[in-house]
Amino acid sequence: MREQLGPGQESVWDYPRPPRVELSSKLVIVVSGGVEVCRTVRALRVLETSHPPGWYLPMSDWLPGALQPAGGTSYCEWKGVATYLDVHGGGRRVARAAWTYLDPVPAYAILRDAVAVYPGRMDLCTVDGEPVHPQEGGFYGGWVTGDVVGPFKGAPGTLGW
Repeated sequence: MREQLGPGQESVWDYPRPPRVELSSKLVIVVSGGVEVCRTVRALRVLETSHPPGWYLPMSDWLPGALQPAGGTSYCEWKGVATYLDVHGGGRRVARAAWTYLDPVPAYAILRDAVAVYPGRMDLCTVDGEPVHPQEGGFYGGWVTGDVVGPFKGAPGTLGW
C-alpha cells in the first residue's frame, strides 16, 4: 500500500494522528484571478496520517480584500469548527475556496489567524516554486508536492481509510 520513498521524500503514512502542526519557512504563493493573493514564508503545515499536508497561511500575508466571509461551517474532530471564506483576486471570486478556525481547540490554537485554501480552486499554488497538485476528492484540501508520497486519502474508494 505505501509508496516507496525517494531521496528527500516523506510518506503521509508516517504522519501522526491526531495531526501535528509544523512551521515552514518555504516560500508559499497563491494566485487567483491572475493576481498573487498571498505570499508568505510563515506557513504552517498540518500533517495527518494518509493526507498530503494542509498549508495554513497567515491572514496578514493575504492581499487586503482577498478573503471575504462565506456561508457555512464544518467540524474537524481535531481542530474544531471551520469557517469558510471566498477568495477574491483579479475580478474573480471563488466561493468557499478557503477556511479558517476562528476559535480552534486549545491544542491547535496556533492555527488561529491562519487560512487554508483548496489548491485546485486557485489558478496556482506553489511551494518554493514548485506547483502544487490538489488532493483528490474535493473534500480535503491537501497540497501534493514532489517531496510527499502516498497513497493519499480522498480518491474514490479511500473514504474508509
